[in-house]
Amino acid sequence: MSQLLKFREKANLTQQQLSEKSHISVRTIQRIEAGKALKGHTLEALAKALAIDKEALYETDPDIKVENFFWIKLINLSSLLLLIVPLGSILLPLILMYWKKQINPITKQLVSLQILWTLSFPVILFIVIFLGNLVPLSKQLVPLTMLLLLLVNMYIILRNTAALDKNKQLYIKLKFSII
Repeated sequence: MSQLLKFREKANLTQQQLSEKSHISVRTIQRIEAGKALKGHTLEALAKALAIDKEALYETDPDIKVENFFWIKLINLSSLLLLIVPLGSILLPLILMYWKKQINPITKQLVSLQILWTLSFPVILFIVIFLGNLVPLSKQLVPLTMLLLLLVNMYIILRNTAALDKNKQLYIKLKFSII
């Protein structure tokens, strides 16, 4: 359940009433309650209309404290170990997650994303190799594919770190969890 929905129901307001009070469209309120990230003017207008601190609307899970986001970001960034150790993008985040007792929906999503990515990597590579044998392609295609896949994974890791820093949510996530 979204934080906005919780506060709206606590204030005993309908979406239409909150819309009128905050001057934010009903559709925008519906999107936020469905999981869209809050930011800028919308965040301030809704917090003011509900007479709450805007930080309260940022919280993604009441069990996740703000000080834990340091460890959540570190767990995410530890996935960059994949550049040195192939399974490092899974092992180090898992070790940190259990060692620091940061077992929550966000860290589970981060590790699940890396597990899925690690399993997809060889599959995509084998497809490229197979296609390279069927159709005469450049001999540089396999190394370029590997580099591209590593860069995409680095982008995912860094983009999620930025999103965690900015609005305490993942930008790129799965709709399921492997863990």
